[in-house]
Amino acid sequence: MATTYNNLYLDARRKLKAAGIPAAQLEAREIVCYAAGKVREEFYRDLMLYASDQVEKTVAELTRRRLEGEPVAYIIGEWEFYGLSLDVSREVLIPRMDTEVLAEQAILSARAAGEGCRVLDLCAGSGCVGLAVAANVPECHVVLADNSEGALRVCRQNIRRTGLNDQVICAFADAKLPPLPALWDFDVIACNPPYIPSADILTLDPSVKDYEPREALDGGEDGLDFYRTVCAKWKGALRLGGRLIFEVGIGQAADVEALLSQNGFEDIRTFQDTQNIWRVVSGAINE
Repeated sequence: MATTYNNLYLDARRKLKAAGIPAAQLEAREIVCYAAGKVREEFYRDLMLYASDQVEKTVAELTRRRLEGEPVAYIIGEWEFYGLSLDVSREVLIPRMDTEVLAEQAILSARAAGEGCRVLDLCAGSGCVGLAVAANVPECHVVLADNSEGALRVCRQNIRRTGLNDQVICAFADAKLPPLPALWDFDVIACNPPYIPSADILTLDPSVKDYEPREALDGGEDGLDFYRTVCAKWKGALRLGGRLIFEVGIGQAADVEALLSQNGFEDIRTFQDTQNIWRVVSGAINE
């Protein structure tokens, strides 16, 4: 018996909800849209139309994969971040709403720096933060830097997808090493580094620990390895008055504030995410 798109969606949502998946509504919609080859507007328009048997089978298969733990973003190969639809693969972390706080602060700092502002997205992954800055600050220039060739491949795809080729380029860079001469003179460095303590990775939700790249999660014994090296080795890549902006894990804000201060950063600021967790810490080089 034929099933409407609405019923397909409701059935997928029910199964995801029963499995305890928090974003069941959003994920069910994305699964049906992907299976049907529809954008959201078409999905809502066609809710009461009947889906083909093939679409119904595809929704069932994708829902099964999600229930087994595979994240929806990897299943459908894309995810939304700061209003941008971006490609994702298992070689990069899935963009998260928490990270939009980092993007927002980078956007504000880039705007304050004015025309010709240079922004570095260090540990770029999918490039979501740097691309959000470029999309919202048309007069700036952005470099997406990562030490993973797989991540840089996704970054290049996303530069093309967003049409930001005139503003954004990619560069290979290891955040634990000093920057090469080509990666200097930035007004803003935004960095979402690996920050999960090594021993905590096995306690993460299976959708994270079993699917997302460990090298993008593991921040060393206490989770602070990358903050130490970036604060010490990358401050010289900032122009006078430039700002280094970090995303941090739960309970890490005070430690990262201290690292910034110890390395000569001033005007240190900390910001909460939508769950009132201190999520972003930044500091400026003023002398």
